[in-house]
Amino acid sequence: MTIADAVFAWLGAGALLAAVLPRVVAGRPLSLPLVFLLAGIGVYLLPLPLPDVDPVEHRQAAEHFTETCVIIALMGAGLALNRPPGRHRWATTWRLLGVTMPLTVALTALTAWWLLDWPPAAVLLLAAVLAPTDPVLASEVRVGEPTEDEHDEDEVRFGLTSEAGLNDGLAFPLTLAAVALAAAAGNGWSADWLGAWVLRDVALKCAVGLLGGWLIGRSLGWLFFRPRSPVLRLSEHREGFVALGATFLSYGVTELLHGYGFLAVFVTACSIRAAERAHGFHNVLHDFVEQVERLFTAVVLFLLGAFVALGGLAALTWRGAVTGLVLLVVVRPLSGWAGLLGRRLGRRERQVIAVYGIRGIGSLYYLAYALGQHRFPVPARELWAVVTFTVLASVVLHGVTAGPVVARLDRLRTASPPREED
Repeated sequence: MTIADAVFAWLGAGALLAAVLPRVVAGRPLSLPLVFLLAGIGVYLLPLPLPDVDPVEHRQAAEHFTETCVIIALMGAGLALNRPPGRHRWATTWRLLGVTMPLTVALTALTAWWLLDWPPAAVLLLAAVLAPTDPVLASEVRVGEPTEDEHDEDEVRFGLTSEAGLNDGLAFPLTLAAVALAAAAGNGWSADWLGAWVLRDVALKCAVGLLGGWLIGRSLGWLFFRPRSPVLRLSEHREGFVALGATFLSYGVTELLHGYGFLAVFVTACSIRAAERAHGFHNVLHDFVEQVERLFTAVVLFLLGAFVALGGLAALTWRGAVTGLVLLVVVRPLSGWAGLLGRRLGRRERQVIAVYGIRGIGSLYYLAYALGQHRFPVPARELWAVVTFTVLASVVLHGVTAGPVVARLDRLRTASPPREED
């Protein structure tokens, strides 16, 4: 038996499990990511001829594989949202982005600085890569399939889905800030990079990402639904793989224009949805993207489990583990609660949104990307150990509890609608 034979066998088994397991674990204290994570750990503990999994040695492979997984998930999230963007309609989202995310970054950086005693660039990098909630692993708390009713979404699922769709792109400026600080000051601190960072990495790249995503989404929306000729009107053919074409086109063009492709993909998806909100073609696109996303998720989580089994946490200290746990059980819940103060939400909904800031594949991508841009004053394996442990803890903690918690919230909401609070 060769390594290739084993890889084919496990890929086949994983694809079949990815089709069956979502229905098996639905509503249970278990999640699809957790199953594949445990499978990766278990398989790599067996004496089998399997390829080595090491994101430190194979950084580019880790970067591009997680990158692909995230952009596919962003397209799926944008296509699933029924609620049109707006200042009031997306008020929960704006609060989570404008208040919760900066607070999470600041408090995580302070925690890491206090516990780990890392240099400023490394502390900022850790806070940046762990800032975004994950659009890939949050299937239990995400909105479902597209429907015609813009009100057919509870605030918990909508808030967490829209937050994950946008803050994965907004974590990019923070990651680049850490890279710029490392390049300018090494182990110390310098403010020389701030001006260029604000103009280029915040203002310009965000603007290109938002504008590029909107223009590409509008153009594709017209192509899907508006041509007079049925041959050119892609919605008539109901071929779901064009969603991948839209994803890669939006991401690639925006990145070539030096904008943020993650932002562009999500905005493209929302713009396509807005072109003909009630059309059944959205379900075709969403279903195809969801299936591809599920396969990528299975592979990434299996490989992450393999990395853990092969010693990926060997460089983890108790201080690093505590930093990750503090983020999950203290920093995110407090930051989420603070961001939603004044928002007319029931107490139960506010608590669930605040707690379920799932960390996942986006964090792995940002770390791989940053380590390819500049050398940081902390060993790469130690950074990978802390981030991997945090993702692992999030998959276990949130994966075990999300299904039952959301199911109970749905039952309570049906029995007695939540009392709105000022």
